[in-house]
Amino acid sequence: MLQSIFRNMQPVVKNLLILNLLFFLANFIFDQKGIHLADYLGLHYIGSNDFKPYQLATHFFMHADFRHILFNMFAMVVFGNMLERIWGAKRFLIFYFATALGAAFLHQLVQGIEIYSATDTFFPNHDYINSLFSFRDGGLFGPPDLHVAYGNLNAPTVGASGAVFGVLIGAAMYFPNTEMMLYFAFRVKLKWIVLGAGVYEIISIMQDNPGDNVAHFAHIGGALFGFIIIKIWQRNKTQLY
Repeated sequence: MLQSIFRNMQPVVKNLLILNLLFFLANFIFDQKGIHLADYLGLHYIGSNDFKPYQLATHFFMHADFRHILFNMFAMVVFGNMLERIWGAKRFLIFYFATALGAAFLHQLVQGIEIYSATDTFFPNHDYINSLFSFRDGGLFGPPDLHVAYGNLNAPTVGASGAVFGVLIGAAMYFPNTEMMLYFAFRVKLKWIVLGAGVYEIISIMQDNPGDNVAHFAHIGGALFGFIIIKIWQRNKTQLY
């Protein structure tokens, strides 16, 4: 199966895979030199001092670790091939970037709401945030929502997961009854796999685990924007790409 997938890989999917692998390799090499590319190419909150507009186009080529890029690229290759084969290169590329940006938009919106709830402003000054903490024994002490706001302002977001969730929802809408091997043991229809992934994301958001650093709202955003885009395209059947 894997040999067939890679042998018949569509051009945009193939180029996206190569770009992601090159970014991952560059990140590994620069990390050895003490330069953390995620600080520059990851997406910072728009109100952060570290935000740069180009990060909107670079953050979804960056990945935190091997497991992160392995899952994203495997899903992108398997399901992206299915969509690019029926849409063509241009439409698939538009869809991929649109869902990635949609995921970033929702993630940034939620970050802004969390920051506002802690500071009464969407664009707090970093010094102002720091002044709200008390510093003792080398640590920061403050209410939980203030720690969330601090993390939102200082931690970059990386990964193609938002776009991948868009691709997943697209594949499920066009090939709902296609059976996939889950954990190499169970045959499950694609629509149930994607539904399960969506339920997992919603449960994770509701649990709000302090140790969870996954951008669940970005995943939901990618799936939501993917669903909306496809519905618009399906209504406008005369539009060519």
